[in-house]
Amino acid sequence: MKNKKLTFAGLVFLFGLSQFLCANGKTDMTDMDLQAKNDACKLTDVASENTESMGIGYGFAQDRELFETDPEFMNNFYNFAYDEVLSDGNVSLEPKTRSVVVLAALLGIQATEEFSVMLNFALNSGVSPVEVKEIIYQATAYLGFGKVRPFLTVANTVFKEQGISLPLEFQGTTTRGNRREKGNQIQIDVFGEGMRERWNTGSPWRQTVNSWLASNCFGDYYTRTGLDIKTRELITFCFLAAAGGCESQLESHTAGNIAVGNDKEFLTRVVLNMTPYIGYPRSLNALAVVEAAK
Repeated sequence: MKNKKLTFAGLVFLFGLSQFLCANGKTDMTDMDLQAKNDACKLTDVASENTESMGIGYGFAQDRELFETDPEFMNNFYNFAYDEVLSDGNVSLEPKTRSVVVLAALLGIQATEEFSVMLNFALNSGVSPVEVKEIIYQATAYLGFGKVRPFLTVANTVFKEQGISLPLEFQGTTTRGNRREKGNQIQIDVFGEGMRERWNTGSPWRQTVNSWLASNCFGDYYTRTGLDIKTRELITFCFLAAAGGCESQLESHTAGNIAVGNDKEFLTRVVLNMTPYIGYPRSLNALAVVEAAK
């Protein structure tokens, strides 16, 4: 009888300890198995299924430490990001499109570690290595090479781990002699006839920048194969929304997105899918821009 009382007391103690650990985010008992952790701070079935299919969560090395040190937070966040958001019919995107959006958003907020995690899932969801590199390359025009270079290193590391040979196939379609005219034509196609030869208007410095926009931003990136124009405008929207403080440019590229077929409802879904990664202030700013677009 005495042993039974001790056993019952021990069970009560362990249950109380698990509740305390969940409430206080402490998991010093490193031998506590996954089931006990889930009993203390449980992922929903949907979140568990989604994260497992994505290669993230407690069962995977890159997340295990945080689930052990911060179980309450990690379960709350993963339940939100990978159940509540993904289960909302007003938010849903096709998996490959969502992966493209998330990768672009993570570039915008400079989240190299999370980019590495999500890159593996993106490759498994149908985003090709060429598409990944094109997303990173184009970010240079909007974020600057200083912010993009670490992502090239991350992508190359993941590619090598997956046995993807580098360099990838050549995607350029222009020459040094025609890149400005080719880029300008895309500007015209997306933003209208008012963009034609804009390097001939404005102050000298404005003419220089307008020439660079045509030749470099659009001529060196938008003319490349690997991504179509709709996708290129989409990732530009994501870069700007995630980076924040670029609302004037975001307004222009919201109009550009609408012009190429990415309508306001779609862009709203895009922003809502970025919200877990970029936070509410930037998401609300981007939603306001989309709502105001004509």
